[in-house]
Amino acid sequence: MILDTQTDQQELVDVLTDADTGFVIILYNDDVNTFDHVINCLIKYCKHTPEQAEQCAMLVHFKGKCAVKSGSETELLPICAALTDKGLSAVLEEA
Repeated sequence: MILDTQTDQQELVDVLTDADTGFVIILYNDDVNTFDHVINCLIKYCKHTPEQAEQCAMLVHFKGKCAVKSGSETELLPICAALTDKGLSAVLEEA
């Protein structure tokens, strides 16, 4: 493939970036963390609204796990690391 212009190159980058969104952070239930701690972490690191964070915390508690954020692997790796650094049971999975 030959790229003739800067625009063609940017369009190719945009397509590749859009294709790399097939990952999710799964948050698992534990017997250690409080609802407030989980909610605060979801707000701070996943950029959830308080309502979203509370709903996710409830799902984790009653269902055992919840997908709390989706996106690209490069976007989610530091978020997942921050959650685990705060003591939450979170893993990054391919969707």
